[in-house]
Amino acid sequence: MTNQLQDDNPRFDGAAKYRIVVQGTVPESWADRLAGMKVTTAKGSACQQRSTLEGVLKDQADLNGVLETLYRLHLTIVNVEQLSE
Repeated sequence: MTNQLQDDNPRFDGAAKYRIVVQGTVPESWADRLAGMKVTTAKGSACQQRSTLEGVLKDQADLNGVLETLYRLHLTIVNVEQLSE
């Protein structure tokens, strides 16, 4: 029996790349408030717009900070995904 994590289990002990999708528009100028994540917004009607944030976060505290910022901005978080490097 080994203690290694399976490939499909996310790791939370260091830096990881994340993709976060929110309903609404996040200005690209807010990247510094969002741990430097790259922000892209899909074109569409105002009520259908979604912004995607993608980038490497150094730890869970950074992830929590980004999620808290989005929550305080009253943006609906649609999806959070840890990506494979």
